[in-house]
Formats: sequence, structure tokens, C-alpha cells
Amino acid sequence: MIKEFSYKKFGKLEFSKASAQNDSLNKIYEHIKVLFIPKNAIIQVDFQEIAMKTDALLFINPHVILKPCETIGGQLMHFNKDFYCVEIHDHEVACDGILYNNVFEIPFISLNEEQSVEIQKIISDIQSELGNEDSSTEEMLRTLLKLIILKSTRIWKQQHQLSDSVQQADVQFLRKFSKLVEQHFKTHHTVADYADMLCITPKNLSKKISMVSKETPNDIIKNRIILESKRLLAHTTMNVKEVAYSLNYEDDAYFVRFFTKHTGISPTNFRKQFK
Repeated sequence: MIKEFSYKKFGKLEFSKASAQNDSLNKIYEHIKVLFIPKNAIIQVDFQEIAMKTDALLFINPHVILKPCETIGGQLMHFNKDFYCVEIHDHEVACDGILYNNVFEIPFISLNEEQSVEIQKIISDIQSELGNEDSSTEEMLRTLLKLIILKSTRIWKQQHQLSDSVQQADVQFLRKFSKLVEQHFKTHHTVADYADMLCITPKNLSKKISMVSKETPNDIIKNRIILESKRLLAHTTMNVKEVAYSLNYEDDAYFVRFFTKHTGISPTNFRKQFK
């Protein structure tokens, strides 16, 4: 089910093997997504398979490849940037907030029983609202969507011990670093590049990132490059040299060594394996 308000689009569908088989997910490839996944479900996000130990919410950017492996009862809400995005809404909870530009981890929120019931009630309200046709429907859907994102942002901060007001500057810094990596990983490959953008030393950057990630800034940058490499190899017809060039590697032999070192397989063999 999808609602269109001029250029603004919002929809909801069941997330299951059936939705993958009938091409529903490909049709919303360009949309931003919020996915409710029940306990014990198994899904694949890009190239990583995840088994859910609790009910959970995932926050998915456009171009991320989702696949329901063993999933019953998943609920996927999707929308375009005209419906909800940073130019209109609060920075921290919008499309460039920590839930959507989070290069530290696959951004999902584990829910306890009480939180899950609360989120499922909001999803049920969204389902009901999608059946309405009055003038307030668009704003009601946007309000319910924002409520999920607000509550999830609060849970994420609590889970990462970043809920105190004195730590808000740290949250904003982490969000800014995530956003910078997402914007510049194709052209800026070193920790020093991002430290310069943030006007701090590489050492201080590493210290701040260590608050929420066991990986170093260098690991995070390289992992983002590798992820994009895999997406291009798996989902486009670009050859290895073109993939390397698109990621600002003029020497494709160097790119091949870099990819092989970090994945244990050459780009060509990865493509063959994935296909």
C-alpha cells in the first residue's frame, strides 16, 4: 500500500520471502526505509546475514539491498525524501541523523518487550491511516513516522550511553563524522582527510569514535569503500577498472590488491561468487 501526495510518497508492505519474489522491494529501491523485524527472523542487509535475537527496527538508506531469508511478520515502511527529509525536519532525527547515516554499524535498534509493543502500535496506526483519504492523512503519516524515529533515536542513545544532555555534543560529532564519510568516501580515503574536515587531530578523532565503535576511523572508511565496491560488482555491469576509477583509484591493480586484502577474494572472483 502506498500513498502519493504530489511528489511525496509513503508506503508500507509486508517484509517476507513473498515480497522479495514479487519484485516489491526492487520497486522501492530508491526509497528510505524503516523495517520492523520480529525475534528469530533472519535477513540479509547488503552482504551481511543477521539473525535477530529480539524484535528490532532497522533504518535503511536507498540503494541498500535487503533480502528476507527466514522472516515472518516483518513490516517495511518506505518513503522518499520529498515526504520526509532533513531540509524540512529536525537534523538529529531526520534522514541524515545517526540512524540513517551511521557508518559504525548496521543501524538497528534492539527492542525489549515493552518497546516492541509500543512500536507495533504505531505501525498499526500507520496501517489504519493509510486507509484514510482526508486532508490530514499526509501530516498524520509524517507524524507517526517521526514518532518512530524519535523513539528509536532515544533508545539508540541509551544503548550507547549517550542519553545525558552533557553528551549531546558527542552525539552530534558522531553524526557529523558519519555524514562526512558517507558524502566523501569515494574521494577521501584517509583519517587525516576527515580530521581536517572536522578541525581536529587524527588522534582526537580516533578517541571520539572509540566511544561507539570498536573499529578505528581508518577501518570505518575502508569498510565503506569495500561495501560500495561490492555493491558495484554485484549489482552493475561495470568492470573492475571502472569500479576502481569510480572510487578514485587510478591504479586498478592497487584497487584489486586493496579489495583482496580486505575481503580475502579478488573483485573478479567476488562477482562470480555473488552471481
